[in-house]
Amino acid sequence: MAVPQDPPDGTPEDGGGGDDEFRSDEYRSVVFDEDFVRAARLQEYSAQERMGEHARAVRSRSIWAGAGGPGSRGGAPRRGAGQGRLLVLFIAMVFAAAVYMGLRNPYVPPPDGVAQPFTSTVVPLAPGSPVPGGRPADLYANSPAADYRIGAVGIGMPAVRRTAHFTDGQVAVALSVAKDYLVQSSLDPDVLAGTASRPVRVLLDPDQLAQFDRSMASPSGDGRHAATGWLVRFDPGTAVVAVPQVRVSGILAFEEVAPDVLEVTSDHTFVYAVRPAAGVPAAADGASLFTVRRELRLRFDGDDLAARRAELVSAYVMAGPQDCSADPAAGFRPLPAGAVPTTVGPAASDPYAHGHPRRTAGLCGVLAAPTGDAPTAPVSPAAP
Repeated sequence: MAVPQDPPDGTPEDGGGGDDEFRSDEYRSVVFDEDFVRAARLQEYSAQERMGEHARAVRSRSIWAGAGGPGSRGGAPRRGAGQGRLLVLFIAMVFAAAVYMGLRNPYVPPPDGVAQPFTSTVVPLAPGSPVPGGRPADLYANSPAADYRIGAVGIGMPAVRRTAHFTDGQVAVALSVAKDYLVQSSLDPDVLAGTASRPVRVLLDPDQLAQFDRSMASPSGDGRHAATGWLVRFDPGTAVVAVPQVRVSGILAFEEVAPDVLEVTSDHTFVYAVRPAAGVPAAADGASLFTVRRELRLRFDGDDLAARRAELVSAYVMAGPQDCSADPAAGFRPLPAGAVPTTVGPAASDPYAHGHPRRTAGLCGVLAAPTGDAPTAPVSPAAP
């Protein structure tokens, strides 16, 4: 006789154990113990509570509910509530510590890396006696530049060594770019003639290009826009270079001035053989020497080194023989052989003239007499 719960044909041999077997396999690894039920975030309302209008079936338990609350037995603590409280307290402590550290050690934003404006001082040097003339080779042989090297060879390089934050390779790149800048700004024939400035421009930090372009287009002796502060060039209406061989002497030095800034300083003397530009080309013995002393400061950060460019910080330039009354901002105006200065002092400065007075007004020096045993620096500034 068949049992009512059994199928009419009996239980299939391969039919499995039905729902009981399914439930046993599906939830065999899940144990709904008392702690698990107590930690549940949802709690069923009682029958009386569900009789109310618009009553929900379950309520959410608060993580702050402690022992002895609704649904607890025998005052047993709830593990979920305790863990929630600890988490919230930990987050609050971390936030308070961050606020405290921020107030005690306020954040200082790093520098934005914008290059500072370039500043320059250009001082004309007036001769104290008639300007010597002659053949360039003879003039060089009888001057302090007799032992100077020719061209870029005269720009000495120091021994390369790493600094605290710059490698040997980075220091070598900075010195190489500084030397390139000196070569292009002091020895390039087109730059000296005033017909080109791009060879110098491409070596500058992009933040200084606007200032450089203004200095080339509208030179001014205001201390920031003198073309002769950036480079060496002659007034094409006054003088031209007689021979391309320029005598040079000087050396570069470097120093780490900040963890991300390397500074290169240069102190070089350039001696040019020039002749008058007007009229028939001067005779072979009509040349004269023109001396330029340039002291530059160039800075490099990581971006500058990667792009092989420089930030020109400052320049102090002395050049002569020139007339003290001449404005050297646009280009140097060498006095020709045999000439004497027409003024012994700088151009007069009018304190009643409004506008932008020339910063170098009142600055002028006296060019030392050329002697064969003079020191390396052949120029000597003197007070007005």
